[in-house]
Amino acid sequence: KAVRSKVEATRSYGGEVVLADADLVGTMRSLQAERNLVVVSPFDDPEVIAGAGTVGDEIRDEVPQADVILDGVGGGGIVSGVAVAALVRRPGIRVIGVEPVGAAAMRLSLDRGSPQKLSKTDTVADGLAAPMAGDLTYEHVRRLGIEIVTVPDSAIVDAMWTIIERCKVVAEPAAAAGLAALISGAAAVDPGSSVVCIVTGGNVDREKLRSLA
Repeated sequence: KAVRSKVEATRSYGGEVVLADADLVGTMRSLQAERNLVVVSPFDDPEVIAGAGTVGDEIRDEVPQADVILDGVGGGGIVSGVAVAALVRRPGIRVIGVEPVGAAAMRLSLDRGSPQKLSKTDTVADGLAAPMAGDLTYEHVRRLGIEIVTVPDSAIVDAMWTIIERCKVVAEPAAAAGLAALISGAAAVDPGSSVVCIVTGGNVDREKLRSLA
């Protein structure tokens, strides 16, 4: 379910929002055919992945001693780009992608050996609820050795509130997935390691925060 603030913000910028009750991909394809539209994937596109790679470059510039990078995974675009940039500049750095238990398409894909589509997703982290792993992103994750772990929604919510309370940053649940894996132990990190958690996304409104309190 899309967060109301995301929908309202998109519309305020002049974008059209089409809400789907169930089959998101099916609805998209119907609109594409009906209107002769061009589909631009939010994650499974080489230029999108390359753009995300600039995050990896920034991390290496700002934290050159980083041993581990943790990032939430929806379709896998950000973690793929970050891994390419980070590994080029520091071979051996660990890049760990984090998925909600209820939307773990990339973990399922790695387990089955090919990109998989989920029949449904169930997570508080709507920003990580991509219904499938992309072909390109799956290959990036597999070939680059990106680790993929999963965390329950409870860990994500706890991490979100930790970021709000300790860092004074309003992060949406999806943005807290990396820290959730670190705090919960889902991502095993050696003591003394220099760890970077990517926090991206602040689309959470008062109604959502109240429901997660």
